[in-house]
Amino acid sequence: MARYAIGDVQGCHDELLELLARLRFNADRDRLTFVGDLVNRGPQSLQVLRHVKSLGAAAQCVLGNHDLHLLAHHFDPHRKLHRGDTLQAVLGAPDRAALMEWLLALPLAIHDAARNELVVHAGLVPQWSAADAAEHGARAGRALREDPEKFLAGMYGNEPDTWSEDLKKKDRLRFTINVLTRLRYCTAEGRVDLKLKGAPRDTPGPFAPWFSHASRRSAGTRVIFGHWSTLGLLRRNDLLALDTGCVWGGALTAVNLDDPEAPAVSLACREHQKGGD
Repeated sequence: MARYAIGDVQGCHDELLELLARLRFNADRDRLTFVGDLVNRGPQSLQVLRHVKSLGAAAQCVLGNHDLHLLAHHFDPHRKLHRGDTLQAVLGAPDRAALMEWLLALPLAIHDAARNELVVHAGLVPQWSAADAAEHGARAGRALREDPEKFLAGMYGNEPDTWSEDLKKKDRLRFTINVLTRLRYCTAEGRVDLKLKGAPRDTPGPFAPWFSHASRRSAGTRVIFGHWSTLGLLRRNDLLALDTGCVWGGALTAVNLDDPEAPAVSLACREHQKGGD
C-alpha cells in the first residue's frame, strides 16, 4: 500500500485523473489524502467532487476555503458568486444535495497521532499544538454541521486576528476557520494577517510564515497542507506544503507520505485562471 498526499485540485479534473494514472493509483490498495480546495477556479469542480466521493475509504480530505465557499452558496442561494468562481455546474447538478452532504461531513483537520501527522488546508498559529488544532477544528466542524446556514453566514471576515479562550463562540469559530483554511502569515505572538499572500521573500516582518516561528508548538508534528501557491512545494521532516498552483498554470503535485526518498510527482497544468489565491 502507498499513501499519497495531493495538493489543491481546484476543479482540475483532467489533471487529477492523469496524475493518478502516473501514480498507478489503485483504490483497492493505495490511499489518498487531499489537502482541501477540491473545487473552484478550475473548469470541472463537479467532476472532481464526484470522483473523490466515489473513492470512498481510499481517500480522505480536509475542507479548504473554496470548499466552504461552495457550501455557503449551497445553503444561501441568494449569495452572489465571486469573479472567477466556477461553481455553477455543481450548484445546478442533479446530485447536488448528495455531494453537499458528503462535503459537509469532511473534517477541517485530520490528526494521526500514531504517525505524528496533521493535515489542514492552510496552517495553525504558533500557540496551537497539533492536538489543539484538531480539537478546534472538530468543534468548528460540529458547529458547521449542526446549523450550516447560521455558521456559514457568520464565517466571513478577518476578525478577530488573535486567538483567546475568552473570545465569544462565534469569534472562536471564525478564527478557527480562518486559521485552518486561510492562514499564511502571522506573528510569533499569533496575530494573523489574512491579506498577505505573496512568497516569504516578498513579505516584511513582523509577519512571517506560520511554520517559521521558533516557538511553534506544532513543530514536532509533520504538518501537511496546501493553500499557498506562491510558496509551492516544500518538503521537510516536519512540513509538507503541496499547493503548486495547478489552476494558475503551475502543477498538480503528489508526494508519497511513507517514502521520504521518493521524488514528488508533479503534472504540469493548463492555466485556467489568471493570478493566484
